[in-house]
Amino acid sequence: MKRGYLSEYFEGVAAKRLTAVEADETKSHQHEYNAIKAMLAFMGRPTEATRLPARFIYLNDEDEQPIFEDAFLTLYDSREKQPNRSAEYRFYFPTTQVSQLAGENDLLVIAKRRDGGLLVIIAENGSSAANQIQWLFGFSQDVHPGFSVRAELENEQDRIGFSAAFILDSIGITIEPPDEVQLDVMLSRYGGTFPGTTEFSAFARSTLDDLDPRDDPDTVLMAWMEREEILFRTLERHLIAERLSDGFQKDVDVFMSFALSVQNRRKSRAGLALENHLQVILKTMGLRHTRAALTEGRSRPDFLFPGQDEYHDPAFNPLRLTMLAVKSTCKDRWRQVLAEADRISPKHLLTLETAISEYQTDEMKAKGILLILPRSLHNTYTPDQCSWLGDVRAFTELVAASQ
Repeated sequence: MKRGYLSEYFEGVAAKRLTAVEADETKSHQHEYNAIKAMLAFMGRPTEATRLPARFIYLNDEDEQPIFEDAFLTLYDSREKQPNRSAEYRFYFPTTQVSQLAGENDLLVIAKRRDGGLLVIIAENGSSAANQIQWLFGFSQDVHPGFSVRAELENEQDRIGFSAAFILDSIGITIEPPDEVQLDVMLSRYGGTFPGTTEFSAFARSTLDDLDPRDDPDTVLMAWMEREEILFRTLERHLIAERLSDGFQKDVDVFMSFALSVQNRRKSRAGLALENHLQVILKTMGLRHTRAALTEGRSRPDFLFPGQDEYHDPAFNPLRLTMLAVKSTCKDRWRQVLAEADRISPKHLLTLETAISEYQTDEMKAKGILLILPRSLHNTYTPDQCSWLGDVRAFTELVAASQ
């Protein structure tokens, strides 16, 4: 087990495409997946039918939250009573909300956690969610109807950076910070509370003071985001533990309010952190801009170049105007960008979301949106998509040329 890698959380993982009989209960009542030999190396070879606790998860691009249901898989040898034949292991699965939503060719991932429990993930075929799960666990786009298996999970592709941590969090895996880096400093500085996002982003950058975005803005942006994520989780873990130790005096409303505040802070923080770090990059590179400028219909693009005054000057050449929307993840929210800054076309959108589906990126292109991602995330996209994607350096060079 290697700290900071998938092996810290998983013993092994297998992926396949669902066949019609596995996905459609009207075509088969067997409710089974065939296990292959490589899976049994980390699943075990029980001598009798063994029920394994499992969390089932269904993912698509339409629902804001995954569907979770706790149930089980039963691993058994279908030839147990045929001693003259070699063992043939299968997983029996019960009917769940997740199994009822499954469709032919959907992605199925079965991962064994370090605590012995299983994750059974089904992601809609062709969705960004399926692409992201494949990327997270290191499977290629051509996953086929038979299981592909990975164990050990300690290659460089298995390192848990910002993007991997974000996907793991979305499926209920809380990533522990690698160590309590800077915890004493943060407790002393912030008095046991969370500071504002601008202040916290500045603190995160100060712990990496040898980075200059003029050298490589793509790498620096990701380094700042990863560092802030580690610091945030370190401080959050400590403060939540303290609050839990104080107890809630059996007051359900107080507990629910606390839990909701934790979730809301996690959701809002990443997007604001991305804007904070990007603004420092723009200032360092001498690019004139207005953050949250007011345009038509009281819309407020995240960044407007060279600024709000020029945008509202009818004599200013619109070809020298640029806008950049910033969203740590897109989902369907990218369409909000279409209503911002009517004078500007095309519109640019910066995101940290990995492996967005070709269906969605094709729609973005058709709607006149150019997608910007830090260069290190481009390899999560197909070659055809990469031919159209921009990166942070190219975007800053485009803005500099227009100014």
